[in-house]
Amino acid sequence: MRVFFMGTPDFAAVSLKALLDAGFDVAGVFTQPDKPVGRKHILTAPPVKKLALERGIDVFQPRKLRDGAAAELIRSKNPDVIAVVAYGRILPREILELPPLGCVNIHASLLPRYRGAAPIQWAVINGERQTGVTAQYMAEELDAGDVIAALKTDILPGETAGELFMRLAPMGGALLCDTLRAIAAGSAGRTPQNGAEATFAPPLTKEAAKIDFSASGGSIVNMIRGMDPWPVAWGDIAGVSFKIYKAYSTQKPVTHRPGTVLSAGKGGIEVAVGDGSVTVTELQAPGGKRMAASEYLRGHPLCP
Repeated sequence: MRVFFMGTPDFAAVSLKALLDAGFDVAGVFTQPDKPVGRKHILTAPPVKKLALERGIDVFQPRKLRDGAAAELIRSKNPDVIAVVAYGRILPREILELPPLGCVNIHASLLPRYRGAAPIQWAVINGERQTGVTAQYMAEELDAGDVIAALKTDILPGETAGELFMRLAPMGGALLCDTLRAIAAGSAGRTPQNGAEATFAPPLTKEAAKIDFSASGGSIVNMIRGMDPWPVAWGDIAGVSFKIYKAYSTQKPVTHRPGTVLSAGKGGIEVAVGDGSVTVTELQAPGGKRMAASEYLRGHPLCP
């Protein structure tokens, strides 16, 4: 089976590596253009490009997909199937209809739940207890194609979105290989999604990562977990805008206004919230480094 691969970040690179290690014939790769990274804005290749070049695979980084040139390039590689993992672009019908065995996508949720750009993060933010990866035949509507197969996993207590990414990525690679083998054998399933059950996972923003201390402690802690490693939840505590990485909640009776510092010491910074309190144990002050809250308090005492 001849595969044309499309993907961009680390999550996708894991799937590309799985294909190559399993012996699939990868005819070429589409990935997003190099982007400036860091304070010095150093132009950096995406992980999929780096891996593909290391393995001697042709890499293309088209800025347009609807001008006919991208489709013609793929056609010249004569793929049997197109495999897409976190590419970051919507494919036009011309490309979707090009390979004889279709376009297959690996999506990091249990479809039809959490269609969209940030399924892992929103599953954590919303306090889901289970998620997974889904293989689907691609359709013009975002993440709405027929389901081929899925793998499930529990979301672990306290697990961050970044930690869940690390667990789901190899699951996605394994599912992609199994799915392509099934397609080649003619044994792949095909189940239409129930659109009435669909939920959506829009892109995250720094503005949306601001903590509302009037919310419940549980939802605040889930938000902190889901926003890690990016964009990182943040909130104003005692007049300072902190990035907040770790916290735990209680539901003890609290009469103080949400956002009020209740205590600050070795255990962290306890802040009143909508249904009790949240104790922040790991944070980052403006211009500072990530550290334990207790370490920060040694040089910056807070008075409740």
